[in-house]
Amino acid sequence: MNARTCQSCSTDISPLIDSFGRKVTYLRLSITDRCNLRCRYCMPEDGVNVLDHKSILSYEEMERLSRIFVSLGVNKIRITGGEPFVRKGCLEFMERLKEQSPGLSLHLTTNGVAVGPYLQGLKELGIKGINLSLDTLDAERFKEITRRDKLEKVLAVFHEILRLELPLKVNAVVQEDTGDDELLRMAQLVKDYPVAMRFIELMPFSGAEEHHVIEMSQTLESRLFKLFPGLTELSSKYVETARKFSLPGYAGTLGIIEGESRKFCATCNKLRVTSSGMMKNCLYDQGALNLRDLLRATPDDSEVAGEIRKAVSKKLKNGMEAAKLNGNSSEDSMASIGG
Repeated sequence: MNARTCQSCSTDISPLIDSFGRKVTYLRLSITDRCNLRCRYCMPEDGVNVLDHKSILSYEEMERLSRIFVSLGVNKIRITGGEPFVRKGCLEFMERLKEQSPGLSLHLTTNGVAVGPYLQGLKELGIKGINLSLDTLDAERFKEITRRDKLEKVLAVFHEILRLELPLKVNAVVQEDTGDDELLRMAQLVKDYPVAMRFIELMPFSGAEEHHVIEMSQTLESRLFKLFPGLTELSSKYVETARKFSLPGYAGTLGIIEGESRKFCATCNKLRVTSSGMMKNCLYDQGALNLRDLLRATPDDSEVAGEIRKAVSKKLKNGMEAAKLNGNSSEDSMASIGG
């Protein structure tokens, strides 16, 4: 095992490896819990409790965290929210991350509403990929799901991303009332354009006061094979959350993300940091380490790195175990976790 040296540390720091031998190389970093949509599976329509300015990490604190995580072997960071571009200075922050770690693979997840004016800047900084959240191509259905009338703006961003030739993945949450006709229509994007369409299992992170059990009559896999008989699963040399499929005559790929089924836990290589600075080993846990308080109390990067390593060593085997320990009767909002 090769050790790396943190720029501001006096000692070598080992790569992040949990007790099950999984090496952590991917960080999902949420920079805000605020959003310009109100997706019904992500947050309640009203009464959204957002964090005040002092409760969220500053850009300087996140730059410090990024430097520490890179020293620990993280080579991919995805900027998430809420919606990242509702926070002023998002692009400039991403540019600084690239300046301090030129080899970093920097990615973005966005709903497409506010990112349009910044796409050229994202191209210039060398963004490695954009995940665009888009659950439907029907304007009324979009308004029903997101509680906002913004589909036209999101589709304009979709086409601009393609024009700029930026790597694009479209994420669509398959909800209890998502019909086969909607899946077919979304898949048309893949037929016409070289994008990766990923259908995502609905997960219990709506911010509801009561937790509800999600029951689907069919698995995503069985639905896709029924709708697209020519699907062929593609193998990958990389650790990936999505299972990918090709289809004859289609310019892009279809995929499924089985988050609620938790079928990819055995190869999980990621951590999350919420906008409030809570590090999560798993989407389903309650938080493994309060990085905000640690950063504000600790001037030494090596000490922060050591605490991160200790927390990662306690990562559970899978999301089922994390959910069992969680035991909440309510549901966290995905916007507060980091989508």
